[in-house]
Amino acid sequence: MKKILASTLFILTVLTGNSFASTPVETLIPVENIFVPSGFDSNDNVELVIEGSLPNLCHKSPSTEVKVIKDTINVSVKALQYHSSDYFCPPMIVPFIIPVSIGVLNKGAYKIIVNGKSIFEKKSSISVSENSSEAVDEYVYAQASYVDVKAGSNKAVLNGMNPSDCYVLDEIKIISNNVDTYSILPIMKKVRDFCPLKLVEFKEEFNIPTEIKRDKILLHVRSMDGKSVNTLYHSTEK
Repeated sequence: MKKILASTLFILTVLTGNSFASTPVETLIPVENIFVPSGFDSNDNVELVIEGSLPNLCHKSPSTEVKVIKDTINVSVKALQYHSSDYFCPPMIVPFIIPVSIGVLNKGAYKIIVNGKSIFEKKSSISVSENSSEAVDEYVYAQASYVDVKAGSNKAVLNGMNPSDCYVLDEIKIISNNVDTYSILPIMKKVRDFCPLKLVEFKEEFNIPTEIKRDKILLHVRSMDGKSVNTLYHSTEK
């Protein structure tokens, strides 16, 4: 009976991550890809998107830390690593994709360093243009929640929930970085001044451009709350 109980506790420890292991240590983790959206100006919250995989179930909670020094953006990608001599780490790879908020940057070109290295050819820099408006953002975006991509096609549906009906969707503007990312801008227009709190669900279909010939493309959707919604799209054209 004791052996059965001990085995059960061990299995639960492995599956849930609740363990008798030591205090977790923050450690750098490898990055597989970095996506650099286009279309930011000096009034925008600039974002990058990091793709990677946790090496096993002893690594949890991937996170990023950003430092901007002059014209260089330094990004550290870390995770909490749990370890002890009597704790088994299931060798399961756990993929992740994380938007990295850089903040508002002045006009110019910035070099990108990830975990101390500039390792991604053609994606080691980002350009920020001069703002054309005094507003925080030139546009008001829809409150996007997620994107459904229709299998085997270049059609997608943007889903979300706007906080009022005084704004309606005007257009979906798409900006390509000509490498591996489309920035999706769901631009709203104001139809009246009175804006009561009234949740309005929306679903809007759009065509994903076919100019980028890559297997894996990021759809980077700007959203009303200043955060992005990011979806990996596996292109049907290469």
